[in-house]
Amino acid sequence: MKKIEIKTQIMVFDSIEELSNTVKDLMNKAIEAKQNAYAPYSNFKVGAAFLLEDGTVVTGNNQENAAYPSGMCAERVAIWKVSSEYPNLKISKLAITASSSTQLTKEPVAPCGACRQTLSEYELKQKDKIEVYFMGEVGKVIKTNSVLDLLPIAFDKSFL
Repeated sequence: MKKIEIKTQIMVFDSIEELSNTVKDLMNKAIEAKQNAYAPYSNFKVGAAFLLEDGTVVTGNNQENAAYPSGMCAERVAIWKVSSEYPNLKISKLAITASSSTQLTKEPVAPCGACRQTLSEYELKQKDKIEVYFMGEVGKVIKTNSVLDLLPIAFDKSFL
C-alpha cells in the first residue's frame, strides 16, 4: 500500500476590490452575465466569464428548464461558447459569481462537479492552466491556479 497526499493551495481575497484590475473587470463581466440568467425555479443565478489569451471575454449564465435535468450551468454554457466560437484560443482565467433571490449569498460558490469535469477537459486540451476565481454575491473571492486544483483526480481521455 502506498499513501499519496494531494495538496491544493487557494488564495482568499476579502472582496472583489482586492483583485487586479484585469480580474476585477472579468468578475464584473460575470456579474453582468448573471443578471441575464434564466432561473425561475431555483431563483439562484450564476454568471461566468472567461478571459482568452487575446483579451476576448466570453460570458455565460445558468439556463433552467421545467424538466430540471435539461438546464445548464453558467460555466458550461460559457466554455462551450468559447470552444465553438474561439476553438484555437487558450483560456487564461475564469470568473464565477452567484446569487439567490431568497437570501444574500456571502460565501464563494464553487463550480459543481459536472462543471469541474467539463472545465478540466478544456484545461487538459489546451495544456495550460486556467486560473479560477469564484465568489457569491458579496464578500470573499477564492482563487485557484488551475481547474485541476478543484478536481485533482480527473477523468480524462487517457482512460478511454
